[in-house]
Amino acid sequence: MATSEKPVMVIGVDDSEESTYALEWALDHFFAPYAPNFNFDLVVVHAKPSPISVIGLAGPGSGQALPYIESDLKKIAARVIEQAKEMCISKLAHGATLEVVEGDARNVLCDAAEKHHASVLVVGSHGYGAIKRAVLGSVSDYCAHHAHCNVMIVKKPKTKH
Repeated sequence: MATSEKPVMVIGVDDSEESTYALEWALDHFFAPYAPNFNFDLVVVHAKPSPISVIGLAGPGSGQALPYIESDLKKIAARVIEQAKEMCISKLAHGATLEVVEGDARNVLCDAAEKHHASVLVVGSHGYGAIKRAVLGSVSDYCAHHAHCNVMIVKKPKTKH
């Protein structure tokens, strides 16, 4: 059964240079006026960590910091989404849906891809080595293995010194 709906592209954003690069790269390659063959609905998603996950095992008294941490996380999320919105507008990707969802980025992005029936999920790569990736976890690696759609991992070119 043919449908007239456009495929959906979900792009994960955070406050990193790699994320900004991935968003800009996807906008330049899939939403630019000179690329009319690519016709996606765009959903930009920021995963806002919960204050508890940020505090972790900070110890006694850390509960008093929760309101301050929550306030900071909301400010960061607002800034990330505003920057993404400005970039979408400047790259003529009008009509993008922008979302902030609380939770672990791995789960938030995979869930968003499923919720929006995405054809592709775009994430940036921090370029961690094997040890850092094992300790910190890799959002892009997790998404590549668990998302129910194609996953595009955009790597920022290394700068030459």
